[in-house]
Amino acid sequence: MLRSAYMAQELLTTFTGQIRGVTLVPAETGGTFLVSVDEKLIFDRKDRQRFPEIKELKRLVRDVVSPDMDLGHTDRHGD
Repeated sequence: MLRSAYMAQELLTTFTGQIRGVTLVPAETGGTFLVSVDEKLIFDRKDRQRFPEIKELKRLVRDVVSPDMDLGHTDRHGD
């Protein structure tokens, strides 16, 4: 849950004005980690067999909520 809370805070900080909230929902099945934006699934831990890196998650969210937004160093490949 700590990792999820950290990611939620990072998203709220990065997307001030673009998103109004982040909801963390405990899963009934252990190991479940899904990220959706406006009911559109953008990351599924089961499908990818891993947790997202925060930079990857920010890019995925940005691509839905504000595609033209520059994420600075997060947009540079290799970071």
